[in-house]
Amino acid sequence: MMRGLFTAAAGMHGMSFEVDNIANNLANANTTGYKRTRVDFQDLIYQTIKPAGTSAYQTSRLPTGIQIGHGVRVAGTRRVFTEGAFRVTENPLDVAIAGKGFFRVTLPDGTTGYTRDGALNLDDTGRLVTSDGFPLAEGIQITQGATSVNISEEGIVSVIQPPASQSKKAESSWRSS
Repeated sequence: MMRGLFTAAAGMHGMSFEVDNIANNLANANTTGYKRTRVDFQDLIYQTIKPAGTSAYQTSRLPTGIQIGHGVRVAGTRRVFTEGAFRVTENPLDVAIAGKGFFRVTLPDGTTGYTRDGALNLDDTGRLVTSDGFPLAEGIQITQGATSVNISEEGIVSVIQPPASQSKKAESSWRSS
């Protein structure tokens, strides 16, 4: 009887973890660039009560034997990298990656990080940065006073200057990794 309770408790613990994971995925449904997670489960050890081939009655043998499982455990979680839904925003600097890929960003310690968060902004120096303030690794900087910024599907950033500076068009290329 106690073995059954422990097995059920192991299953309830695993399902509780699954519900927590689902709640986290729902809470982040509108988070830009969020990748949902999936829980992987694993069987716990099986106890062999009667091995295959032992006698069941005087004239018959068990063809498969009898094993009792001891429940389940969470083996791990993994990110699901499927593409999310695109949303149109009012920010002309917002971009999204169609298919595989990430934006390369420079982290505060100087190392390179990767994100799918395409909610870009300009910092006080004119660099394109993520919503966390991490600059794109390509170091794209928009000059002050630009009248228009366009980011093409190929990742080319075009900047149009005001007419006083003879409408210079500066281009810089960057691509997702």
